[in-house]
Amino acid sequence: MASSLTTTEDLSRISREIRGKLVEMSHNAGTPHLGSALSVVDILVAAYWNVLKIDAKKPGDETRDRFILSKGHAATALYVTLALRGFFPKELLDSFAQEGSPLAEQPSPNCAPGVELATGSLGHGLPVGIGLALAARIRKMDYRVFVTMSDGECNEGSVWEAALFAPAQKLGRLTVVIDYNKWQATGRSNEIMALESLPAKWSAFGWKTSEVDGHDIEAITRELRKTDNDKPTAIIAHTVKGKGISFMEDDNNWHYRIPKSEEVTAARRELGLL
Repeated sequence: MASSLTTTEDLSRISREIRGKLVEMSHNAGTPHLGSALSVVDILVAAYWNVLKIDAKKPGDETRDRFILSKGHAATALYVTLALRGFFPKELLDSFAQEGSPLAEQPSPNCAPGVELATGSLGHGLPVGIGLALAARIRKMDYRVFVTMSDGECNEGSVWEAALFAPAQKLGRLTVVIDYNKWQATGRSNEIMALESLPAKWSAFGWKTSEVDGHDIEAITRELRKTDNDKPTAIIAHTVKGKGISFMEDDNNWHYRIPKSEEVTAARRELGLL
């Protein structure tokens, strides 16, 4: 079930809380990919508080909607989201990336309640999502499958093979969200590969395609709620890498940089958390 915290003010507060925790976790664990995690936060909030049919007390319920964060390098954003939705205690977040912790830098199989798939090897999430959608059809179940990918992940050939297959199978309960923050590890996405125009590419492959401001939770919610009986859905979410913290926004150095303690304080102050 979706959460009852659906007001704009509530969801904005949750997004800011998640972002503040992400900066802390990156600093404490000494792990990178902070910019990538910050860009996907509002997509996760829209999904987990407004759209997904889930029950944190029954994470393995067979009727649940499935959400795959295929860009596993942003796993911290998923971990914090799941903790705030009650899938596991928030205190577990403090063990992130420590020896023996179930919360690895990138998700491992069944590492924590609510994590559907081991991800991080880019290009795997969509094919697995297709398998889950096909399983729902075969078993005559009505759950939906959501896959969130990075724009850099669209470099992978497995993505485009899957993108051809899903429309052929008329998987109308499958939705892909592309976190289009315009950066990859070493440069601008559209300079490394000819990704433009992403909406035209997905449409040409037979998907019902739309574009959205990836930081407008209400707009994302509207798009996520839409389905098409005969076509899978692709949502191109225009986002900003490092979103929410002015000195990190659209700065690809934060793909690898670890925030210093004074930067953690500055970020949390800017987010209104101090």
